[in-house]
Amino acid sequence: MNKTLLAATSAAILAMAAPASAQVVVTVSSEQTTTWVRNFNPFNQTSARATTKDFIYEPLAIFNRLKNQTEFRLAESFELADDLKSITFVLRDGLKWSDGEPLTADDVVFTYGYLKQFPALDFNSVSALLDSVEKIDERTVRFNLLQPNSLIANTIVGMPIVPEHVWAEITDPVTFTNETPVGSGPLTEISRFTPQVYEQCRNPNYWDAESLKVDCIRLPQLADNPQVLAALADGTLDWATSFIPDIDNTFVAKDPEHNKYWFNPSSLVSFQLSMITPDENNRKAFTDVNFRRALSMLIDRQTIVDIAGYGYPLINEDPSMLGELYKAFANPEVQVQFGQFGKFDPEAATALLDQSGYVDKNGDGMRDNPDGTPIAIDIEIPNGWTDWIDAVQIAMESLQGAGLNVKMSTPEESVWSADLIAGKYSMTLNALASAANPYFPYIRSFNPEDFGKSRFTAPHWENAEVMDLLGQYTQIKDPAQQQEIMNKLQMIVAEAMPVIPVYNSPAFYQYSTRRFTGWASAENPIVSPVVSNANPGRLIQLLALRPVQQ
Repeated sequence: MNKTLLAATSAAILAMAAPASAQVVVTVSSEQTTTWVRNFNPFNQTSARATTKDFIYEPLAIFNRLKNQTEFRLAESFELADDLKSITFVLRDGLKWSDGEPLTADDVVFTYGYLKQFPALDFNSVSALLDSVEKIDERTVRFNLLQPNSLIANTIVGMPIVPEHVWAEITDPVTFTNETPVGSGPLTEISRFTPQVYEQCRNPNYWDAESLKVDCIRLPQLADNPQVLAALADGTLDWATSFIPDIDNTFVAKDPEHNKYWFNPSSLVSFQLSMITPDENNRKAFTDVNFRRALSMLIDRQTIVDIAGYGYPLINEDPSMLGELYKAFANPEVQVQFGQFGKFDPEAATALLDQSGYVDKNGDGMRDNPDGTPIAIDIEIPNGWTDWIDAVQIAMESLQGAGLNVKMSTPEESVWSADLIAGKYSMTLNALASAANPYFPYIRSFNPEDFGKSRFTAPHWENAEVMDLLGQYTQIKDPAQQQEIMNKLQMIVAEAMPVIPVYNSPAFYQYSTRRFTGWASAENPIVSPVVSNANPGRLIQLLALRPVQQ
């Protein structure tokens, strides 16, 4: 009896551990956390699962920066009016939600009305740009703009479209966890969910089902970079985004035939200070440009790149934030006037701190504010992000060597994100996704409409002239006039230094060809294939995958 029971129990465990053999399953690591929480709210910026956007809620279109082309998804086209004051999207014919209900222009209009009704959902502040959203017919929606905007399509497609017949019944969409989502993307069905693993499977009504050769993605819970490396090295993962130290030896060498990676310069990683930090004494220092400049000159970027980054990142010493990634837009006057503040120079940094009155007032060996109040900086970094933790430890050596009282804390990623969104932190590293035009890193970083909604505005730095210039930038078509505006923007940002650039991170992307082909690579640059939730191009990569015939 006991043996029979044991055998039955073992069989049940094995059945839970693996999907049916007929299914084609890609095992993915797209985020790191100590436990999975069942949340698929596409508007949630802190605790929603990273596979919610794109895979459950497909965008209207994807701007493929590697090919400089638009990949139309739910929409088959869009057209910007000649006066730049409206844009019209046409949806594909016959779209359905995963529960079989029609997906129409009504859902698009509803979504944007919903953002007006619940402003906390509007994580990219698109509502502030719109005068109205109107249904032209069942498949056509016109967005009427408050001001001309040549780049409005990029902002509109960044917002998920949700089904009216589901969300109209939700009384508190901000806290709604959406545990059983009704979506439009390729993988909408949550077939299994535990704190350690979940599986997200094929949408039975997906419009592009013919392109999708994958039945499910499996997400094992992995808490940190070392766990991701272990899973990659033992062949458990097919697709991952993670910092992997010494990747050629620790990953590729384990199976050179199948273990691959592709890095290209991407997100800006910068040190950031909260201008609204709850600590009043820290706030006095952080809102002083001389203090920020001194901190910048105390950051040994090259050592961070070489040691914490294993040489992967591209150093960024540009006080305007743009760096090598946007060199085509660079204003050379930035380096002439402010370039020194982006370079590691401890002697100049300590001299500037001394001149600005940041000296030890109470004899404890630590620098204080000019009025004698103490400065105590906690550099907050997500637990398990080993490359960033190493970067902070390197920075702390020179910061402490200059007499600054700094320490590091490592909360869970969701806590860290919430602190950055609210500005309730002292100092942090933060990453900002790359784009085709430097307008986007500027608007994403400094738009007051996004304060309290997005971690990308973590410094909470406001400048009316910057916002005015950004508004002008989108209202003209002439490239020469746009460059004049971009030149002015760079000078304002470089002079104020609201963020402290460190490097441009490579797009961390690892994959295995053992079970699937169709991966993007340097030889096959179809799209940016990073599987994190900041990259909608991952949807194109998913649809390109083909299982290897066993």
